[in-house]
Amino acid sequence: MPEKETSFELENRQHTCRPSTIETRRKHVVCVRKACKHYGSKENKIIVLNDLDMTVPKGTIYGLLGSSGCGKTTLLNCIIGRMKLNAGELWVLGGSPGTKGSELPGPRIGYMPQKIELFTEFTIRETMKYFGWIARMTANQIEDRLRFLTDLLKLPEDNQTIKALSGGQQRRVSLAVVLLHEADLLILDEPTVGLDPVLRETIWNHLRDITKDGTTTVIITTHYIEETRHAHLIGFLRGGYIVAEESPSSILNRFALDSLEEVFLKLSIMQNMHHRRRTIPSQFMTDGCAMPSKVSNDPVDDSGSEISSDFGDGIFTEKYEKRFSLVRKLSTLKLTNNNCEPKVTDYLIRMNFLHLKALIWKNFLWHWRNWPLMLPIIAMPVLSFALFYVTIGHAPAVINVAIFNQEDGNNSCGIMQCNSTTLGCHYLKYLRDERITMIPYSSQSKAINSVITGLTHGSIIIQHNYSSAIRRRLQNWLRPNEWDLRFSTIDVYRDSSAKGIAMYLDFYLVKSFFRFAMDYLESCDINKDVVKIPFKWNNPVYGNEENDFTEFAVPGIISSTAFFFAATLTAVTLLIEKNEGIFERSLVMGVTPIELLISHIISESTLMLVQVFSLVICGISLFHMTLRGSTVLVMSLVTLIGFCGMWFGFALSSACKRDLTATYILLGAYFLMIVMCGIMWPIEGMIYELRMVTVILPLTSPVESLRSIMQRGWGLFEPTVYNGCITISAWTLLFIIISVVVLKFKKA
Repeated sequence: MPEKETSFELENRQHTCRPSTIETRRKHVVCVRKACKHYGSKENKIIVLNDLDMTVPKGTIYGLLGSSGCGKTTLLNCIIGRMKLNAGELWVLGGSPGTKGSELPGPRIGYMPQKIELFTEFTIRETMKYFGWIARMTANQIEDRLRFLTDLLKLPEDNQTIKALSGGQQRRVSLAVVLLHEADLLILDEPTVGLDPVLRETIWNHLRDITKDGTTTVIITTHYIEETRHAHLIGFLRGGYIVAEESPSSILNRFALDSLEEVFLKLSIMQNMHHRRRTIPSQFMTDGCAMPSKVSNDPVDDSGSEISSDFGDGIFTEKYEKRFSLVRKLSTLKLTNNNCEPKVTDYLIRMNFLHLKALIWKNFLWHWRNWPLMLPIIAMPVLSFALFYVTIGHAPAVINVAIFNQEDGNNSCGIMQCNSTTLGCHYLKYLRDERITMIPYSSQSKAINSVITGLTHGSIIIQHNYSSAIRRRLQNWLRPNEWDLRFSTIDVYRDSSAKGIAMYLDFYLVKSFFRFAMDYLESCDINKDVVKIPFKWNNPVYGNEENDFTEFAVPGIISSTAFFFAATLTAVTLLIEKNEGIFERSLVMGVTPIELLISHIISESTLMLVQVFSLVICGISLFHMTLRGSTVLVMSLVTLIGFCGMWFGFALSSACKRDLTATYILLGAYFLMIVMCGIMWPIEGMIYELRMVTVILPLTSPVESLRSIMQRGWGLFEPTVYNGCITISAWTLLFIIISVVVLKFKKA
């Protein structure tokens, strides 16, 4: 039996042509055949990968070279299972990424992206702990590897936060995360950028050490082309496909050049000259039967016109595709290794509770470390409600009114009798009992001018013969003359631009006059009930006489606060985490979307419940808001509203790339809900067309339900109450569907 190979010096190994089969392709760590990937619509298709072949044997260091925009990142994302090919074959570690049974994405792959993509608020130890748990490592294993990697990569003290490190130190921590769990395949995107040359050499030595026994394979991209001389195999990616794939020494010998940069330049020029879309053959193609053709070393035209032709380093558009039949064939080619994709039930079966533990721990730790951001979000609902309760809807404490009384005896009214000549003074005494600050003026023009100049909210003018006119008007009430009607009338000038104050001023003037009139009739031995309006105002069925606008608006304020602060908390948290890139690293290591979702539901629900309970308890205990119904029912309904807001935040974070965009949507939605959901004013005050729209909004029915529970004392089985519960539940389900559909669409 032949001895097992332990050396992977590829330039010394001889390869023979053999038939390409699925079995032989699956033996390689990575095998890509005729891969095609494009973006955009059919009319404006952007092709990124085109007829790409790539082979990474087991136990090798594969250097993937190419300029920015040539498709390296797209290719790596397909390998790690974050993207799918439009056509062609892709085998990674014997399976097709993202398919059932492939275990990819998973901990068998270690991926280091170009960006740091770590929580900058975490310490080095906490970062390693999180990713170690994701990789199903024990605490002792994490500790041992942390010590080893700290020594290897010269990491700083492990209690330092990532944000306190320099850029080079952060990249070393990012590399340590990949090396932590000793994955079968390491994919390193620019791992040595900004590192000291000595440390760079140390890293390459370590990579050679871990690939010696054939258990670990490395794919590395770098801008330092000459650095890849250390690799066993290099692939030149240009224009969306591999133009050459060979060992560094072999390709240098083939072209009789001294540097890989010169080789890459020559290959690029040859590619431009031949206008071909196929990979340049090389003797290292282990999987196909095409023998390498002879490559001429004759002088080539190195003019700039060749280099800047159609076959540039970037991606290309559909207009170039029309020249080549190959791409047209690939656009209709179906993936041959398209195994059954996992269903939702498969994710549930695969759900790992160690993953959930790590994710939930990470979420709460992130909240704790970002307390300057989280504390206002958690405390703001109570603070907002408190500010509303003490500032909005109450009767004005002070209303300034200018007084000009032309009757004699302004300073001393005496006792009110039927023949009193100071009835104007008596009326002002009744008015003084209300929240009116009376400011006397010496003339009618000055009193009116005080309203014009904004010094007072209104002015009252009492005529000089007001008392006598009142008596005659009372005596001749069936046929009063115009003189009596005119001089028994008090002239009022007011500023109605401040509608709330003008409304209360009207109320106080009328209320005080009725009290004055009834007492005056009683002094004349006339039944005071004569002056009453012929309505009998019985005790209110719901509410009381003292209710002000605040009582009406409180249920709406509680609902909108619970909804929007839960949405803000969820959207901000998820978008920050997504933008920092830790989502990607977690998903590549095998965390499923279901696990991410469940972990955030648990952590965000906990914080949302804190918001809801503190909001309701504060309203009941501190502000003594009206609560005639069940406290448990109020808590339950507000919790449902909070859950709906949380899922609204999930939907926003799924659809939006930036937190600024989500903020704009939240502000727009908040304004819409406040003005259209019956929160600040009854919806009966809207035009008919708007009323038809507002009844289907998320908060309209729940606000009315909450108002019915709190102020009417209704139970769950009243139609108004359970309709609100049904409405908010339906909107929650809608936001869940939107989140799932958007995520699936983006993944596709």
